[in-house]
Amino acid sequence: MHYNAFSIEIDSNMQYISSHSQVYARERRVPQQISILVGSMTGTADLAAEEIKGVLAATGAQVEILQMDRLDASVFARPGRFIICTSTYGQGDVPDNARAFFDGLQRERPGLGQVRYGVFGLGDSTYFDTFNNGGKQFDELLTELGARRIGQRMEHNASGDVVAEDAAVAWAKEWAELACPLAAAAE
Repeated sequence: MHYNAFSIEIDSNMQYISSHSQVYARERRVPQQISILVGSMTGTADLAAEEIKGVLAATGAQVEILQMDRLDASVFARPGRFIICTSTYGQGDVPDNARAFFDGLQRERPGLGQVRYGVFGLGDSTYFDTFNNGGKQFDELLTELGARRIGQRMEHNASGDVVAEDAAVAWAKEWAELACPLAAAAE
């Protein structure tokens, strides 16, 4: 952006750089708070969440990983964005540590219109009928409750060629550009 030096309104999200008689404005990074909610049985979702955290923290975001077994609907009162990082278990279910959280959301039906989230789902395509159901179920439920997803739901395939951690890094970079555009642009 380019402004005349004599008529400048200061905006808290802008940095102003003076050059002779002109002032140039450049958006600066605004730290974003991101909570990664993890549902895991074997630890793979935990590993993916750590990789996602690393990518997002590098953009200047304040990132916290929270295990779903300690959560209820009140977690969505936290500021910032959310990522659901969950595996699929059994007959296409959410993992055991996510069950009470998921069931509570279904039962309580809180209004989540203020919530913006992403989903990194883990599954195995050899279980065709239930592939990545854990992530799908959370995505569908959050949408029903009024939350809005940022970007595409990632459906990692354990039978594929890319390990979950590498897929998490690639997905997080793309998600960061959508969820935290100022932070991503500043890299």
